[in-house]
Amino acid sequence: MRALRSLVLPAVLMSLAGCGRMLPDFPPPPGTSWPAAPSRTEAPLIGGLVDSPLDGGTRSAVIRESAELSQCVAQLTAARVTFRPVPDKGDPRACGLSAGGVLGPDFGTIARMTPGDVEMTCRTALAVSVWRRQSLEPAAREILGSDVVQIDHFGAYACRNVNNGGVSNRISAHAQAMALDVSGVRLRDGRRITLTNDWYGDTEEARFLRRIRDDACRIFGTVLSPDYNAVHRDHLHLEATDTRFCR
Repeated sequence: MRALRSLVLPAVLMSLAGCGRMLPDFPPPPGTSWPAAPSRTEAPLIGGLVDSPLDGGTRSAVIRESAELSQCVAQLTAARVTFRPVPDKGDPRACGLSAGGVLGPDFGTIARMTPGDVEMTCRTALAVSVWRRQSLEPAAREILGSDVVQIDHFGAYACRNVNNGGVSNRISAHAQAMALDVSGVRLRDGRRITLTNDWYGDTEEARFLRRIRDDACRIFGTVLSPDYNAVHRDHLHLEATDTRFCR
């Protein structure tokens, strides 16, 4: 009988090894020890960036997490942001789209883009999603006392030079769908806030617009506003590139 017990006990202990709380609470027999519960390494939160508060590392994190299209899409998907990848097209050095897709509704927020289904790079989509959740919406609630229900914009992709084909011969970030031009927002209480009408002064609306511009500078590579030049008098140019310029 003693020999049988010596065979059965280890088998029972092995079967309980993966059960955690199912291990008995009383002490093991003298000279023995209960087997350790298997270690569990929790998988990192894939979509954590979109829901992480802004800090000094946000811009670098956007660049890092969008280095590979699959990684970028995983971030957006985990955060319930709709993004549909599309094949590369055109010339990435001129007019074209690489590592991009169509940004649809963000089901983690109430704000919707108008027009919807915007074609852009995945990096731009990730930066916009972070900005929307961590700046635009909380700033509206804090400063304006109402939720943003609509984000108005002029689009992302446009095959042109900077300044809409003005004096510059330099290709625009819009030509590679790496920038979004935001013209204003609409609030749940019916108000419409626009850069054209509300940028200047010391009103709540102006403070809100400047807050989301300043926050955008912590997320995007280049951010241009009415403070930069007359071309940007009616929108924020949000460019998800490796550049560093904010005005």
